[in-house]
Amino acid sequence: MANDCRSQAQGILLGLACGDALGRPVEFQAPDRIKRIHGQVTEMLAHGTHGQPAGTITDDTEMALCIARSLVEHGTFEPEDIAARFVDWKQSGPFDIGIMTSSALQRIQNGESWDEAGQREWQASMEGSNAGNGSLMRCAPYAIAYRNEPAELVDISRQSSAITHADPRCQWSCALFNRTLANLLTGVERPLETILDNIGSELPDDVRNAVGPVTAARHGEPADISLENSGYVVTTLQAGLYHGLTAETAEDAIVDAVMMGGDTDTIGAVTGAVAGARFGDGALPERWLTEINEASELRQLATDLIE
Repeated sequence: MANDCRSQAQGILLGLACGDALGRPVEFQAPDRIKRIHGQVTEMLAHGTHGQPAGTITDDTEMALCIARSLVEHGTFEPEDIAARFVDWKQSGPFDIGIMTSSALQRIQNGESWDEAGQREWQASMEGSNAGNGSLMRCAPYAIAYRNEPAELVDISRQSSAITHADPRCQWSCALFNRTLANLLTGVERPLETILDNIGSELPDDVRNAVGPVTAARHGEPADISLENSGYVVTTLQAGLYHGLTAETAEDAIVDAVMMGGDTDTIGAVTGAVAGARFGDGALPERWLTEINEASELRQLATDLIE
């Protein structure tokens, strides 16, 4: 069981990176354009959006690395340290950074505290641009570290989201996503349904309504799954859970998610974490992992977080 758990934990971080890197070159493209140019995207592509070499990760995995390194180094959730790592990363000049993330981190750089910056940025943002998926994409390391502490996992997931994304839809999407990953890691039979029974009443309506069709699809019932592929946190959560929990292989899950087009790196990353938790690291194609420079560090961090 310990080995299974380690394989699944490694699957979460490596799956996240695979989805991120597979989706990066086709980010912002429409599904029919992706299909026309590439057919099915099953290989790591070079160039494309952001013009990077094949297997290059984006802010999704880079920010998850900030969190994982902090958790391993401190042995606990240190939000101030995580915020400082985010700021250092931003100052390193990444080729991809979300607008809300960048603005909230700029506030921290300017002297606002980690627990005020995201809140103020959210209050200053208009509806429609205030609930992006920028905290969901990075939060998976908490699921590994706090897999046996469900209440604490919810609190930490929400607090960490609020560093840059304080909207309740973002906070609760992170909490529900991480609880799902933790349930997969610990062998809970109904990984998603159990959470809805447990914290469903606390979820914002949009989040709860997005997850309902996923549970229906898992039971083979007709499900109204949105094919919305924007950066909205709720549709990213739905797509990631749907592909990650219903596909027959980890590769199918990630490829299908990327083929949705739009915010492909993040939809791919969220899906990849779920598929990795379900199937373990051995189910991720070796040809993908060899292209990702950070794979060995991600594998080691996952092992450290399990232990």
